[in-house]
Amino acid sequence: MAKLQAPQALQSQPAAPDGGWGWVVVGALFVTSALVFGIIRSMGVFFVEFVQYFGESAQAVSWITSIGLAMQQCVSPFGTALCNGYGARPVVMAGGCLSALGFILASQATCVTHLYLTLGVISGSGWALVFTPMVASVMQYFNRKRSLAMALGFTGVGLSSFAFSPLFQLLVEMYTWRGALLILGGLSLNMVACGALIRPLGTHKAVAALAPGESAWSCASIFHRAYSYLELSLLFQRPFLTYSLAITFFNCGYFVPYVHLVAHSCNEGFSQYQAAFVISATGVTDIVGRLVSGWASDLGRLRLPHMLVLWTGLLGLSLLMLPLGSLGGSYPGLLTISLAYGFCAGAMTPLVFAVVPEIVGMERMLGALGLLQMIESVGGLLGGPLSGLLKDLTGSYTASFLVAGGFLLLGTMVTTTLPHFFSCTDQHPLQRHARNNNQQSPESGLLTNSISEKLNHIDTIPYSQPQLDRNSLQPEPEVYMPLNRSRTDDAATKC
Repeated sequence: MAKLQAPQALQSQPAAPDGGWGWVVVGALFVTSALVFGIIRSMGVFFVEFVQYFGESAQAVSWITSIGLAMQQCVSPFGTALCNGYGARPVVMAGGCLSALGFILASQATCVTHLYLTLGVISGSGWALVFTPMVASVMQYFNRKRSLAMALGFTGVGLSSFAFSPLFQLLVEMYTWRGALLILGGLSLNMVACGALIRPLGTHKAVAALAPGESAWSCASIFHRAYSYLELSLLFQRPFLTYSLAITFFNCGYFVPYVHLVAHSCNEGFSQYQAAFVISATGVTDIVGRLVSGWASDLGRLRLPHMLVLWTGLLGLSLLMLPLGSLGGSYPGLLTISLAYGFCAGAMTPLVFAVVPEIVGMERMLGALGLLQMIESVGGLLGGPLSGLLKDLTGSYTASFLVAGGFLLLGTMVTTTLPHFFSCTDQHPLQRHARNNNQQSPESGLLTNSISEKLNHIDTIPYSQPQLDRNSLQPEPEVYMPLNRSRTDDAATKC
């Protein structure tokens, strides 16, 4: 009894388990996000030491963090390309080693330029290889609970911001800044262990076979692999470009309060202690907002793009109202608006990443995250200097907060121009385009399972009997339903 084998193109890919080992990967994201952005937010402890030791200006020293952030975002596409070729586990582990190496070398710096190269370039590149692949790994493990998983993973940023600042200050006092950086290098090696916890659900991204006689290292072959692994075709897709533009506008205004809220509070006549407490309280509501947003999104009452627009719109309004909160020297008013800002900012963050599969599908999600990080870095680099320029021109931070809120609202309006945004059911424009071109997406599990079930029946058919025509194995129209049935049904009912 001979058996027919299912062709390679029709083999199903594993669906997201929505739990199990995925929660371990969420824990790994919690640690890595703390060791990346928690360290970045707490680097201010070292700035005073660098200014005094090297005799440089505050502006020159501030470039250390700027270069690190720019590298983290700009190198992300190359990190995701490596993940497509070799998997996320070795890439994250290599990124952890690179980040630790940057801190270890920085402990031996003799000038600020050395810090640019070590903390900025080397550690920043390591952060790029760690953060985006970890985010993508969590998203591959979850479907229905994706937003909640992302929110739990990102709470590491807020909690580490509280813990790292006093810890770093203690390390500097006990071991000087050189010893403290050396210890941070050892602490960063924990990201290697986090990378080792990643268990890939499927195989690496496949690339079409080479043409006969074509060398694997020819220019055409290298360009083809780079184009495929970097997902550069997304740059020609309107939904992805629209979403990238919206996120860039978000980035222009999102970080402005983190930079200028303390200075604004002091300018309004409040003490340093009161200004610092505003930031601390904002961090608490940031954590609460992340958890509430993840829980509410996974209820399925609203589509994720609709939830994102809701929180970004409220975030923009809170920024517009921030100057009004301190009118007349009202500290309770300033604190209340700041708490609202922190809650909305935290609620927005996990949705920015969770919406990406809604736009491009799971199969291209990894490359999309890398390109999105690179494109949005433009907004992050422009937002801070622009707000500082407005303060120099006007003499206060009122215009800075108003423009920042305007950027958030502008990004909100751009998001509403996504295809099928006003539909109450999940729509995946690029996934549908891929199906029209006979391409498979990991989220089209119903289609793949339907074909696999029919192929299993073929396995028992001997060659003496008439074999089924594969043209008859076309899926019925109803298999093109979204995977998340409960969310779709609830949304349709709500309409």
